[in-house]
Amino acid sequence: MNFFYVLNSKSVKQVLLVVIAAFFTALYLFWGNLSLSPVFSTKDGPKAVYRGEKDIALTFNIGWGDEKAEPILDALKKENVKAATFFLAGSWAERHPDIVSRIVKDGFEIGILGFAYEDYTELEDVNIGKDISKAKDAFRKLNINDIKLLRAPTGHFDKRSLKIAERYGYSVVHWSVDSKDWTNPGTNEIIKNVKKADKGDIVLLHASDSAKQTAAAVPGILQELRSKGLKLVTVSELIANGSVDTKEIE
Repeated sequence: MNFFYVLNSKSVKQVLLVVIAAFFTALYLFWGNLSLSPVFSTKDGPKAVYRGEKDIALTFNIGWGDEKAEPILDALKKENVKAATFFLAGSWAERHPDIVSRIVKDGFEIGILGFAYEDYTELEDVNIGKDISKAKDAFRKLNINDIKLLRAPTGHFDKRSLKIAERYGYSVVHWSVDSKDWTNPGTNEIIKNVKKADKGDIVLLHASDSAKQTAAAVPGILQELRSKGLKLVTVSELIANGSVDTKEIE
C-alpha cells in the first residue's frame, strides 16, 4: 500500500524558515562563544602563542646587563615607535627600576621573563611556581600589577610550565621570527633575519648586554617592516586583533 503526503506551499515555506533560522542562530552562538574563549586555552590544555593574524609585534628580552637597554629605547624613540613588548627578568627589573619606569613611560608593554632566568624545563613544578611568584612580586613592588604575558626565560617550555603559568594567570608567548641578534652577526644580518617577518609575526630581539648590535640595527629593521606596510603593535594588541597560532607541546 502506498501513502501520499500532501504539503501545501505555505507549510513548506514555514518549515524552511524555521530550519534556516535555527541554522543561523546556532552559527551565531558558535562564533560568539569562540570569540569569547581565551586565546591560549584549548580543550587539550594551555598552549604557547607564537604568532597572530595581522600587524606585527617587536619583542625585546632583558635578562641581564646595564648598558644596552637604554640605547635601544633611544633608538625606538628616535624612530617614533609607540608599540613594543619588553619581557623583563624580575631580578633585572629589581636592579634597574629607573629603566623599567622609562619603558612604561615610553608606552611599551611589559611581560615577565621569569625571575632568575632559569630553564623551566629543568626545574621542578614547585620551583617554577616560586620563580614566577618572585617575578610577580618584583614587579608589584615597582607598581606594575597588570602583567598578563610570560616568556619562558631561556625559550624552553613544556606542558608542565604552560599549565603552571596559566595557574598563575599568565599566557606564555614565544616567537615566530628570531633576529639572532644575541649572536652579534652584524647589523645587516640582524636586519636580514627580521626582513622575512610578515603580518602576524612576533619578532624576538634582545636588550641585554649580549646584544651589542641591536640598537644600531633598529632603524634598518623598522625601515624594512614599514616598507611592507606592517603596523607595529604590542603582543596583547596582536592577540586582541584577531586569531592566533599556537604550538602544542608534547
